Amino acid sequence: MTVAYRAGDASACADMFTMDAQLYSPYAPPAVGRGAIEAIHREWTDGGVPDKELKVVQTGGSNDFAWTLSSYSEDGGKVRGTSLAVWQREVDGNWRIRLCSLNSDD
Repeated sequence: MTVAYRAGDASACADMFTMDAQLYSPYAPPAVGRGAIEAIHREWTDGGVPDKELKVVQTGGSNDFAWTLSSYSEDGGKVRGTSLAVWQREVDGNWRIRLCSLNSDD
């Protein structure tokens, strides 16, 4: 995700999500579905974000579901917060984000 975000690749960012995923953020209206999530990432990553940082803080899960709590920052640390993502293992064995909530430190 960090590599795709830094490169401005909204499609690759969105591919990390299930087709019916939900994304909640203080930076945009809720996005439901991979298409809407890609559109938001296109706005967020326009031109690339070379200093984007994502760090996993905690993880857990069971069976076909997992969660990650991550910290994020960009724009020289002016934009920062935490992200809670719920991951689901899909039929093909790939893990994708089903639900994500971004929380600004502001």
